[in-house]
Amino acid sequence: MSRIYNCADAETRATAIAAAVGAVKSCRLVVMPTDTLYGLGCDAFDNEAVAKLLATKHRGPDMPVPVLVGSWDTARGLVANYTEQMRTLIEAFWPGGLSLVVPQAPSLQWNLGDTRGTVMLRMPLHPVAIELLRETGPMAVSSANISGQAPSTTAVAAKQQLGAAVNVYLDGGETPVGVASTIIDLSGSHPKILREGAISAERVAEVLGVDPESIR
Repeated sequence: MSRIYNCADAETRATAIAAAVGAVKSCRLVVMPTDTLYGLGCDAFDNEAVAKLLATKHRGPDMPVPVLVGSWDTARGLVANYTEQMRTLIEAFWPGGLSLVVPQAPSLQWNLGDTRGTVMLRMPLHPVAIELLRETGPMAVSSANISGQAPSTTAVAAKQQLGAAVNVYLDGGETPVGVASTIIDLSGSHPKILREGAISAERVAEVLGVDPESIR
C-alpha cells in the first residue's frame, strides 16, 4: 500500500521517518523532499531496489542513480580519494545544491548503473532528508518523476506520476529551490560542470579559484 506522510511537526515526522526507514530496509521505494526537488530513493547497496527504482522511472542503467548522504564523513567513506578539490567544494556547498561526480571506493558492492567507476554524491539541505539519511545510510536517489516528465516539487505531484510503485511518500511541503542540483565532475584531470542548476558556475569557480569558462 502507498501512503503520503505529513512531516509538518515533530510527532508526525517521527512516524513518517520510521515508516520510510522500514520501507528502505525492506527493498522498497520512498519519495523524500530535498532542497532542490523531490527524490525517489532506496538503499544504495540494495541492487534489487535500485533496479526497481530505474524501472519505476522508465530509465535504463545508462543513466546511473546518484547517491545522497547525511554527512560529510559518510561521503569520505564512499570515494577512492578524498581530494582537496572535493573537500573545498563540500565545505562550501554541503548541505546544498551541488552534486559531485568522483571516483568511487573500489571496495563498494553496489550497482547504480553504468557508472564507469564513479559515483555522484550530494548532501541535501532539507531536515527531513537529512533525518532519513542518517537513519538509513547512503541512499540511491533520483528525481521523483517518470523520465522525460516534469520533476516534482511536491509529494502530491510525485505520487501523481509514480503512484503505487512507491511505498512511502514523505511530504515536507514544496521544495524551496525547485530546480535540479548543479553537477560538477571531479573524476578527470580538470573540474567540469555537467549541469548548471541550483548553484551557478561562477560560484563554483570562485570557490575553486578558477575562471568560470574553464569548468564549463
